[in-house]
Amino acid sequence: MTDIEYAKKRFNSGSYSCVLVKNDIVYTSTLSGIAPLVTFLEAGTDLKGFSAADKIIGKAAALLFVLAGVREIYGQTMSERAVAVLTRYGIIFSCGFLIPEIINRQGTGMCPMEKTVLDIEEPSVALTALKQTMARLKAGNTKNNGVSAV
Repeated sequence: MTDIEYAKKRFNSGSYSCVLVKNDIVYTSTLSGIAPLVTFLEAGTDLKGFSAADKIIGKAAALLFVLAGVREIYGQTMSERAVAVLTRYGIIFSCGFLIPEIINRQGTGMCPMEKTVLDIEEPSVALTALKQTMARLKAGNTKNNGVSAV
């Protein structure tokens, strides 16, 4: 079984929002949105060469996956802007559903993370901007539960 196949299997069999696999190393998260990726990146977790399965991948998540060095991605739902980023960086990808854009949780407009990176193309700049948006939206809630390594 390939890394991406195993990541998808773990993703589909559990309550995970994000699963990353490389050989016998598996990282999982139940955090929502881009929080798993930001948490892994802030912790300095080496994700170079990993394959990932994720619930929702928009441009924001795609830029973070690029920054992390992930080589292959499956998104249950993926936006057209994410496809453009992944294509530009040569990352192999597949998805269950391709949609025009990621909307906010209220269903009233574009996701705030997507708005944050709308005009950003550099992954490291995206991370900084996204962390600022997350801090503003979460009003200081910095719980890191929901992330584990197996």
